[in-house]
Amino acid sequence: MLTAFWLVSFSLVMTPGADWAYAISAGMRHRAIMPAVSGMLLGYVVITLTVAAGVGALVASLPAVLSVLTVLGAGYLLWLGANILVHPPVPAAGDDRDSSSWPGWVMRGFAVSGMNPKALLLFLALLPQFTSRDGAWPVAAQITAMGLVQIVNCAVVYSLVGIGSGIVLQTRPQLARKVSQASGAMMIVIAMALLAEQFLKG
Repeated sequence: MLTAFWLVSFSLVMTPGADWAYAISAGMRHRAIMPAVSGMLLGYVVITLTVAAGVGALVASLPAVLSVLTVLGAGYLLWLGANILVHPPVPAAGDDRDSSSWPGWVMRGFAVSGMNPKALLLFLALLPQFTSRDGAWPVAAQITAMGLVQIVNCAVVYSLVGIGSGIVLQTRPQLARKVSQASGAMMIVIAMALLAEQFLKG
């Protein structure tokens, strides 16, 4: 079951979204990749523990709470995407410095993944399908183990996305600017889609 979950998890992680956009943005500043990815992974750790503890199911059963989380998450993505769009990070030759601090990149990464209600719902829908009440481990432990598999997949893929974008774009400032702006635009589109979904529900 763990192998089957790994395959499903990997295919989902390979699908570009807000996490990819943030990793690409961090890739423009080489030293930002580790804190940015660490922040996103921290968000998934919190979601995994929330689902394993059964709190996720309780939150999912309260539409008002999910709506608030969705609006907050969409608002943050909108703000982050707009900032990247207006002030795209562009690598300067031989310059690995970044005006943003490590804690700043970590917190933004945490918000990108941890405040995403879609991620919570995905974990709620996906993880339980691969658990067994007759298994050697308790269900909570099984969910935690699969959450760790998801986190490892995210760590590998998002790190490679950030490093790859940095290597490819390091010597191409104009292309780097366009890619950065595209990643910001992607965040805005995802945010608008989340808000539109809430509007249609209302």
